[in-house]
Amino acid sequence: MDEKICLQCGAPLKGRIDKKFCDDQCRTSYNNRHNHDSPLMRSINSSLRRNRKIMMNLVPESTGKTKVPRQRLLQLGFDFTYYTHEYTTRSGAVYHFCYEYGYLPLGNDYVVLVKQKQRR
Repeated sequence: MDEKICLQCGAPLKGRIDKKFCDDQCRTSYNNRHNHDSPLMRSINSSLRRNRKIMMNLVPESTGKTKVPRQRLLQLGFDFTYYTHEYTTRSGAVYHFCYEYGYLPLGNDYVVLVKQKQRR
């Protein structure tokens, strides 16, 4: 019978047949190492969170939309490169979303910001 070893440190395992780690510290270290995001992913996720936060602070709860100058978003650190998804309306307008907040670039250097309505 083959002796099983800890996936993290290589120590021999004793106990349950399906055991993969010798202790909680090895299990945690292994999972942290394997679930680690690359610097590129961290940078993109940071930009997405920043974009969402900027829109969240500008869109009033009462109406769920507002019109702001593109320059104001740039001054606040908004990065138009990153968004989570797009939504195209029947008329062909393309909204770019960062999670539930989105924007529609207008031709006159303005942007419409919206909050997506929750689906029931």
